[in-house]
Amino acid sequence: MSLRTRDWLKFGTLVVIAFVFGLAFASALNLPKQSAATEAGWALQTPARAPIAAAKPIADLSNAFVAVADHVRPAVVFVRSEHRERADAGGRLPPGFEDFFPQFRRRPQVQQGTGSGFIVSPDGYILTNNHVVAGADRVTVRLYDKREFTAKVVGSDPATDVAVIKIDARDLPAVSMGNSDSTRVGEWVLAIGNPMGEQFAFTVTAGIVSAKGRLLNGLQQSRYSIQDFIQTDAAINPGNSGGPLVNVRGDVVGINAAIASETGFYAGYGFAIPINLAHTVMQQLIKTGHVERAVMGVAIRDAQPEDADAVGLKDITGVVVNSYTGDDSPAKRAGIQPGDVIVALDGQAVSNVPQLQQMVGFKRPGETVDVTVLRQGGVRKTYTVRLERAPMGDEQVASNASAGKGEAAPREEALGISVQPLTADDQGGPHVIVKVNGTPTRNRAEFREALSKVRHGDIVTLQVLTPDSSSPAGWTGRVVRLRAR
Repeated sequence: MSLRTRDWLKFGTLVVIAFVFGLAFASALNLPKQSAATEAGWALQTPARAPIAAAKPIADLSNAFVAVADHVRPAVVFVRSEHRERADAGGRLPPGFEDFFPQFRRRPQVQQGTGSGFIVSPDGYILTNNHVVAGADRVTVRLYDKREFTAKVVGSDPATDVAVIKIDARDLPAVSMGNSDSTRVGEWVLAIGNPMGEQFAFTVTAGIVSAKGRLLNGLQQSRYSIQDFIQTDAAINPGNSGGPLVNVRGDVVGINAAIASETGFYAGYGFAIPINLAHTVMQQLIKTGHVERAVMGVAIRDAQPEDADAVGLKDITGVVVNSYTGDDSPAKRAGIQPGDVIVALDGQAVSNVPQLQQMVGFKRPGETVDVTVLRQGGVRKTYTVRLERAPMGDEQVASNASAGKGEAAPREEALGISVQPLTADDQGGPHVIVKVNGTPTRNRAEFREALSKVRHGDIVTLQVLTPDSSSPAGWTGRVVRLRAR
């Protein structure tokens, strides 16, 4: 063996010995490996922290939302409605030629709509909106577990926009119904439904009850429509209609029905039908397939400050009788007069129109109610009114006709209005004042005579006829109160 080879062997042996002693030294010092050091460094970046005590109420609310969503969503359904138009040749061929020119035959047109609903009984009854299923030839329901059923429309009520449909199934998850009367403005609520169709099915949004007793102008409504909407800022969009609005206890307090938006999409305002109203309608629809509604035979509006002053009310509350709906009105027979402010029904205080509508509307036709009114000057009277059945299939109420054209008339300074004698050409045009403070005014002289008794600051009650094409007489009466200047 050469000297050079022996030198290399000695050098290699020394390297191996140094490596072994190095490992032993590192082991004695218990130095961490690279992977362990990396893990230790990661642990240092995310240290365990104690819960923030002040955030616990928010965490509890978040957990409550999760629990409510998990509890209610299985009872929410996706509703698809189909309306099929009859196939024909579209008027392009003479009768009898369609079979010879099938290429010109128009195919059946199917209009589809989608919405939401929720199961109210384990045997398949479902609540939704009337406008979701109105006119449908076929209604299909998809459950949260993705099963699909063909549904039967049990009954619907356009006046409240409530419908009941049914599927043939058993042991279904059903919602629990709350008490919408006790729901308070400011309470948290969740809206659950299918906004924008299948793509966003079973969506949950959160908000609060923003207001109660809302009337929605612009909705198609009949003379006997009942409107008492819950307003919420929980996001509601097309497709949410018919879905439940639920409180943090998981109870349904309303049926999501409408939005107020220039675009037709969510803009911060959503509206739901109170569940107490919907439940009453549902019971009648299941029992008879239709709703019987009682009426007093009056046209009404909410009281204004001038009405409260005229009858001596400290608070601006109650419902003003504008006119009768016919000469045989139950209220007229009982002695109630236009201009009276209804303040109680059967001893229960009446605050606004939606409240009175519900209190009367779901009494039985033929029942009697005690109506307490305040009259001009603070006279308080109670009348017993026998309710009648509301007409079925009532037509839509048309909006008032535009004012008629004519030469400007002298201004009646006391009320800030102008008047002129009624002529035959004025039918369907101007508003007609027929009484001032209960005194008939058949001409301008009588009108001015009635005003001569009015002092500065007095409240003047006018009975006015307004053009109304839906009325057989062409007019609808209403009461207007003004403060004399």
